[in-house]
Amino acid sequence: MISKENAEHYKWGDNCDGWYLVNRQDMLIIHEKMPSGTSETRHFHSVSRQFFFVLQGELTMELEGEKHVIKAQQGLEIAPGLKHQARNDSGFPVEFLVISHPTPRGDRTDLTA
Repeated sequence: MISKENAEHYKWGDNCDGWYLVNRQDMLIIHEKMPSGTSETRHFHSVSRQFFFVLQGELTMELEGEKHVIKAQQGLEIAPGLKHQARNDSGFPVEFLVISHPTPRGDRTDLTA
């Protein structure tokens, strides 16, 4: 059994948290928490397909220049090659799952402004 309480934890970005729920080469599932006003670097994956599912709060996803607001119990799929950036533009923390197939490790290209 795996849970947020016993999963391997890591910090990323500006005080964001992540927990590895499934950590395999063919699939990565992480539970992430982003405080208000935080964001990740805009990027894309050449091979990995991702699905973001919000557990609580509200996640803003910029996808190919279009802004999507994902609310609790909603999700958004990101196909390989699409440029995207997760942000928390709300005044509250957001928690969500990121499901990647295959793992995005070694398959991420960060973009500058």
